[in-house]
Amino acid sequence: MAMNEETGTSLPFNPTHPHETLRHGLTSFKQEAVPAHPVEIVQSNSEKHHRQTQRSLLERAYGSAVPLRMDIDRQILSRFQRPPGLLPSSMLGLHSLTGELDEFGFEDFLNDPQISESLVPMDMHLRMEAQLGLSKGPAARTFL
Repeated sequence: MAMNEETGTSLPFNPTHPHETLRHGLTSFKQEAVPAHPVEIVQSNSEKHHRQTQRSLLERAYGSAVPLRMDIDRQILSRFQRPPGLLPSSMLGLHSLTGELDEFGFEDFLNDPQISESLVPMDMHLRMEAQLGLSKGPAARTFL
């Protein structure tokens, strides 16, 4: 699904990646074509703006090497993940570097899919194949 950055709307059909109904479920064009809520756009832009401001402050105070080193650390820590299975990767190192451990938002406790009673664990081998690019996605048996 392609996203238009200026208007915040998403295009319902991406010709380069057609939707696979058997693997990912049914789609709703009405739901996908609705523009993003203004607060959602502000929230997504505010995080990027905060990172740019923090980077410029560090560059002015300590020179250009410190923000570059922090960017390298962020790239390294964002690559560490658990192998596919029942436990998701918590990305603890990345969260501690970015300061997200100190923030507690709605996404931390509302509708967490990992604590859902209807969660059907996906086969570890299928997830590893999808992560390595050997298959296109989860099998249809995990779809409820």
